[in-house]
Amino acid sequence: MTQPDPNSASAVQRWARNEADRTAVVYEDTAISYGELAAGVRETAALLKSGGLRTGDRVAWLGRNSASLLRTALAALHLGAIFVPLNWRLAGPELRELIEDSGVHTLLAEDEFRPTVDDIATGLPLRRHLLVDTDPHAPLAGEVPPRWTRLSTARATASAPEPAAVGFDDPALLVYTSGSTGRAKGVVITHGNLLWHDIATTAVIDSRLSDTALVVAPMFHIAGLNGFTLGTLAHGGTVVVRRAFDAERALADLVTHRVANLVAVPAVYSALAQVPGFGRADLSALRTALIGGAPVPPALVKEYTVRGIPLRQAWGLTETAPLAAILPLPLVGSHPAAAGHALPHTEVRLTDPATRARITEAGVDGEIEVRGPQVFREYWNDPEATRRAKDEAGWFRSGDIGRFDEQGLLYVVDRLKDVIISGGENIYPAEVERLLAEYPGVREAAVVGMPHARWGETPVAVVCREGEGDLTVADVRAFAGGRLARYKIPTAVVAHPLLPRTGSGKVDKPALRSWLEKKGWDAWKAGVRQGD
Repeated sequence: MTQPDPNSASAVQRWARNEADRTAVVYEDTAISYGELAAGVRETAALLKSGGLRTGDRVAWLGRNSASLLRTALAALHLGAIFVPLNWRLAGPELRELIEDSGVHTLLAEDEFRPTVDDIATGLPLRRHLLVDTDPHAPLAGEVPPRWTRLSTARATASAPEPAAVGFDDPALLVYTSGSTGRAKGVVITHGNLLWHDIATTAVIDSRLSDTALVVAPMFHIAGLNGFTLGTLAHGGTVVVRRAFDAERALADLVTHRVANLVAVPAVYSALAQVPGFGRADLSALRTALIGGAPVPPALVKEYTVRGIPLRQAWGLTETAPLAAILPLPLVGSHPAAAGHALPHTEVRLTDPATRARITEAGVDGEIEVRGPQVFREYWNDPEATRRAKDEAGWFRSGDIGRFDEQGLLYVVDRLKDVIISGGENIYPAEVERLLAEYPGVREAAVVGMPHARWGETPVAVVCREGEGDLTVADVRAFAGGRLARYKIPTAVVAHPLLPRTGSGKVDKPALRSWLEKKGWDAWKAGVRQGD
């Protein structure tokens, strides 16, 4: 029996043979058909192969979202190589670490980021530097050093082969985690992970052929590259790609392109709702609106519900490619805060973080573990990290804390690494943040643990608030009204005009802690424990 072909590049070529004129990508208002996309993939694959790229070699991309990024990713998969999307927000030394760790063979970069590469180029294992000068939205801005070959002048010496015959366990992507708590880890996503993720998500959403998906996340993150992107192309749909997120333009895209599927963090949905005209915009085509990656304010869910758009919570990580659980559509109204049930073919359980004893009781917190065909293969060149994260039975320790309710619905409480231990008590910042988000005028809030001489750590809230007057600890205590234990209430509330964010749109808590330290935390922390 012939094994099914899991290669995403093969699917694009099939659509090109059968319906070449169907629109595959809309990039900055330029429509690209499947025929054009497939031809571009073959041309890029031939160019990469002519440079010595072989099966299993790594191809890296350093640039913003673009059609060229998608062509390069698919060309790498076409050849059986591994695509490495690099975070363009990283500093030179951070990029150097990733390039060295992954052993990149060929790097494609936009001119905006070429100087960063030039600064770190000495001693790098790169065998080929390709400068992307074929995108009018990413023009050249100066002289090009001799190490770079312009994409417009590079020529292939042979035609592209047929898409490589790959197995389900063969690596397709190497996506690096943020590294906010230490060294970034390279997550190996296989062709099978991508295919099974598509199969599982399609089974629980109202997916149709030729659906349109809007990409609002950077495609150096798995949510941007594979949230709906590769799956939509595998189904013959259309992917709308913008180089960067702009709320007004994104709202216009949802209307103009009749977008059916969107996955985004709460900050994106909040920004869309604040655009003038949001209430009048025709969003009737938007059937699947998935939200996750950060605590979801109840007011935001209500705002979209009024518009007739149910925001369905979803949960996952880079290691789950990215989704592992989605809230069923009929339960959005009654359980808006739940992450739902595991995807088909996927198992989710809770364990004690210290002992890994199974937790089966409802309402008891534990570490979320996942097992399924979309769970990553390994951490690149890091067998010890892989061993700590995945056991021999295939269970992956997510590092997230969750609980099940009486109906078996999963609720994500917080990241294990973000838990604040104050006076021996565990405080989950997400729980406090959800309450603060309900306070009148608070646009968003983040809670971090800061050092305290007596308690070890103490919770500090950083809030963005509209209107006059600062929010105080007394205000929060009165508003909580018995909904939070006293030890969970922040001992300081600090105003911030705009919370810093990571590339994936999540609040950057290490940056917030640094900001608090620079404000003189050591000088004023002694008096923050009001009433204790």
